Amino acid sequence: MYLYQTIAPESEQHNVINNVGKPIVDETSFPADVFAVDAGHVNPYKANDPGLVYDIEPDDYIPYLCGLNYTDKQVEIIVQRSVKCSEMKIIAEAQLNYPSVSVLLGSKSVSFTRTVTNVGEAKSTYTLEKYVPPGIGIIVRPEKLVFSKVNQKATYTAKLILQSGARKSVWSSVC
Repeated sequence: MYLYQTIAPESEQHNVINNVGKPIVDETSFPADVFAVDAGHVNPYKANDPGLVYDIEPDDYIPYLCGLNYTDKQVEIIVQRSVKCSEMKIIAEAQLNYPSVSVLLGSKSVSFTRTVTNVGEAKSTYTLEKYVPPGIGIIVRPEKLVFSKVNQKATYTAKLILQSGARKSVWSSVC
């Protein structure tokens, strides 16, 4: 039972992978890397009252699946309708509307856009929190999302930049 009946089940991923407002740590109490997360328990109170959700529809996955070089037939089996990957603008994983992002920066920057829906109080303000490891720069615009009504949508854009001297494998999050 959802506190807000308008929340779609697929939107609940925000709370399943949320770190409860604090950086996730590994078994040694150091910040966890990408390989040490994605398991644990859901906080049922926060899941019932998430404030913001990252909406995603099943069709949003089609350009991603095509980009993974699945054949038209393979994607059709998954989505249960006709698909022509050659006519799709394929997207990378980072372009899916998830609250988290996983990218390979290499020698360039990566930008992505996220859209959130306010399912909390009508007049709400959310301010950016970021956990950025050394060697990674991040620019997020806007840094504050202001809502005046329930179900209002807002969009933000983030740019991750690999700075000189960065380790090859790093983990970061933007909440």
